[in-house]
Amino acid sequence: MEAVAAKHADILFDVIGRLEKTVIDCPDPRALAKFYCQVLGMRVNEDIDGWVVIGSEPGLRQLAFQRVTEWVPPRWPDPAYPQQLHLDIRVNDANQAEQELLALGATRVPGERETSLRVFTDPAGHPFCIVFGGHSTG
Repeated sequence: MEAVAAKHADILFDVIGRLEKTVIDCPDPRALAKFYCQVLGMRVNEDIDGWVVIGSEPGLRQLAFQRVTEWVPPRWPDPAYPQQLHLDIRVNDANQAEQELLALGATRVPGERETSLRVFTDPAGHPFCIVFGGHSTG
């Protein structure tokens, strides 16, 4: 364990490690990495046999995509095909971001409450949200 102590809800605990990256299963890692590079302004930092890692700077490993042969995409909000995880991407202008995301191949998934977020799916079917307005305190 690291000697660094972290504070959460007034409880001190030792830090075991640091998050290196989030890994997303998909049928075509290069295509999905390209999509998220364009959305997040990142670059490909590793591309080896069905495994692609992107980051905001050379060497950074922030988001990875791995090939799965029997891909079944989530069908948000259908619990029979759960999302398992999703990304929240903060944007300054939701309308502009929506147009750019649609042009890159994202699909809009309209919802009931959209005062501070909008739901999309990426080209492989993973749901993600754009968030806008005030930051959440939770």
